[in-house]
Amino acid sequence: MAKVKTFRDLIAWQKGKALAVMVYRETGQMPQSEQFGLTMQMRRSAISVPSNIAEGFGRESRPDLLKFLRTARGSLNELETQHAVAIELSMLSAQAQMIDLIHETDRVLQGLINSLKRKT
Repeated sequence: MAKVKTFRDLIAWQKGKALAVMVYRETGQMPQSEQFGLTMQMRRSAISVPSNIAEGFGRESRPDLLKFLRTARGSLNELETQHAVAIELSMLSAQAQMIDLIHETDRVLQGLINSLKRKT
């Protein structure tokens, strides 16, 4: 297994970044009237995931990293909720690809949290 040298090496960050890009692309199709509403909330939640992973890694402290990974997971849960609302309001279509990536990111992120908790 390759040593993690930067936050970019973390699979959780890679998945989170891919999800943020997907959210930005998909929310571009939402109604203009939601530009400062649900669209902005979804984008903020999405970009918060890889951003918090990177910030926690940069703190160079396992307790700080765990704190920021948990914050990233909270943002991911916010995003999943916002996505569900956008689908129910017919602002977005239900795409398995985004839902799958949200769940995969959550799985990887929780695995990283569990691994770090075992090492403390």
